[in-house]
Amino acid sequence: MKKVIFCAIMTVSMFFCACGNCAEGNITKEKIDSDKQVKFGYALGSDVGRNLKRQNFDFDTAAFLAGFKAAFTGSESKMTEEEIGTALQEFQTEMITKMAEERQKQAAENKETGDKFLAENKTKEGVKTTESGLQYIVEKEGEGESPAAEDIVEVHYRGTLLDGTEFDSSYKREQPAKFPLNRVIKGWTEGVQLMKKGAKYKFFIPPELAYGEGGAGEQIGPNSTLIFEVELLSFEKAPKKEESK
Repeated sequence: MKKVIFCAIMTVSMFFCACGNCAEGNITKEKIDSDKQVKFGYALGSDVGRNLKRQNFDFDTAAFLAGFKAAFTGSESKMTEEEIGTALQEFQTEMITKMAEERQKQAAENKETGDKFLAENKTKEGVKTTESGLQYIVEKEGEGESPAAEDIVEVHYRGTLLDGTEFDSSYKREQPAKFPLNRVIKGWTEGVQLMKKGAKYKFFIPPELAYGEGGAGEQIGPNSTLIFEVELLSFEKAPKKEESK
């Protein structure tokens, strides 16, 4: 959190340096187009504004700018250093609490949506459900043996959220993925062991077999149910561990 606040202040300081003492009312489109420093400053200001808004920062912008200007120009501050430190600590605590509450709410909503989806999905024709709760559809059967958890698999895949948002695709990268099967989420480790070379399955993975309450990255929220289309291209046995002498 402190790093975010620091980066925001540094960006705003660059904005002031670029624009000098220009008032907001003096920043016209013509001035932006004709003055490189003004354009740079405006772009930085817009960027930090979007980032702070995206993270739900709630503060008085006029007071923020007044405090920054006083510190940056060396004029008299209306708060002592102790007051500033206390206020920032309170702000940080409040933001952390707010973010945790919002994440818990999102986790509960995602879990409810996922449970409802899986309950309806398992009744559809062709959908199979394992003991763990993993659901899958066989779109194309393969031939031969199935990989073991320790084996190294080569796959093409596409991952989406329940609303259809695609968060990853080896097809788009035009490059299949290759990895030990026991180094990925539980739903993959279990599901791909059901497949044979050349098979294509669609997996519906509950959060406890995916990324759980932690989520992953910006797109996969807490307790997200995931859908993966997976094509097993090939696999190779894991290299044997050398016995200690």
